[in-house]
Amino acid sequence: MNARSIRRRRRRLEVRRAVRRTAGAVVATQLLTVAGLLVFDSQRRKDRPDKEFPHQQGGPVPVPGGDVRIYTFGEHLFEDMLADIDAAQERIYFETYIWKDDAIGQRFRDALVAAHERGVRVFVVYDTFANLVVPRRFFQSLPEGIHVKRHPLVTGGLNFFHPGHWGRNHRKLLVVDETAAYLGGYNIGQDYANRWRDTHARYAGDMVVELENAFVDYWNIYDGSPALPQPSRRTWSRDMRIHRNLPADMVYPIRNMYLEAIDRASERVWLTTAYLIPDDAFIRSLVNAAERGVDVRVIVPHFSNHIVADWLSRVAYERLLRGGVRLLRFENAMVHAKTATIDGLWSTIGTANIDRLSLAGNYEVNMEILDADVAARMEEIFTLDSGNTTELTLDEWTRRPLISRVTEGILSPWRPLL
Repeated sequence: MNARSIRRRRRRLEVRRAVRRTAGAVVATQLLTVAGLLVFDSQRRKDRPDKEFPHQQGGPVPVPGGDVRIYTFGEHLFEDMLADIDAAQERIYFETYIWKDDAIGQRFRDALVAAHERGVRVFVVYDTFANLVVPRRFFQSLPEGIHVKRHPLVTGGLNFFHPGHWGRNHRKLLVVDETAAYLGGYNIGQDYANRWRDTHARYAGDMVVELENAFVDYWNIYDGSPALPQPSRRTWSRDMRIHRNLPADMVYPIRNMYLEAIDRASERVWLTTAYLIPDDAFIRSLVNAAERGVDVRVIVPHFSNHIVADWLSRVAYERLLRGGVRLLRFENAMVHAKTATIDGLWSTIGTANIDRLSLAGNYEVNMEILDADVAARMEEIFTLDSGNTTELTLDEWTRRPLISRVTEGILSPWRPLL
């Protein structure tokens, strides 16, 4: 090896070392930033008092083949869910992302156990990762006769390398006897009863079987035991449709549902989401709507329960604000709803947030509803919520401190992960 080759080799080694040192410094800076945010967030939560927020309890809205009741306060929702469980005669399908071992969580457990003891077949699904902090004894207290499927933390074998098998089960479903079904953003726990502002819906009529089918398909895909028979009845409804993300099959229709609906909008797009971390196509869709004169508004939490998600959301704010999208920040409570209503006709209520995890990663379910009466109720709710928000203006945003801009830049590479 001559001297020139040795020098070239040394230069390559020096470049590699420099790249490694730079990459290490970037990652270390990001981790330190996240750690600092988490420390700040823990103190912020201690100092933040519980405050009331607006909510309403409306009656059922008639729709073709049944009715829909929309909930915006957890206590009202949980009472009706428990009443339906107590009235069950044949079977209960219960699926949740988070199930806390607290007073509310124990009430649901006890109601399911009581249903099982009177002869009702009970099937339960919950996500392992979301409940890592819940004592195992809580789930072990469910009797053997209740059929339980834990969505796995990781999958084994070759599926370990399949990106679809890393998705979490973020769904929240309850189906009782083909007579009632619930779908929405509420998890099961005391905080969600009166401290979080969320949205859930109860369906009676033809659409119950579609939500039953959503549960059965998931149960059988993940080899739940015993295998469940497919519902024999189906519906063809022009007014209501179920959209289900199936990561195992790399199928994500909820994102397309949103993009198509926004593209059709001619008057208004009112959207509420817990975490606003949209991809470029979603941002373009909202901005394009605003630029053609559509009233585009998005309600987000001023401070969510995930401070890193808050900061990653900020990366999209300037493009949205400059494009004419209005950002309304919900005060005094964590708004966790996953809803939208468009043009006084189209609405969706479900489990998917506007972020990569929900739109291209997790198991999710959203109901799409084409009904003017349901849209009117959704607009009433959005208007009520808007009274509890402060609007973020472009002028305010462009005057944010330098430290905020630096923090956003440090964290922005993490955006595709969430």
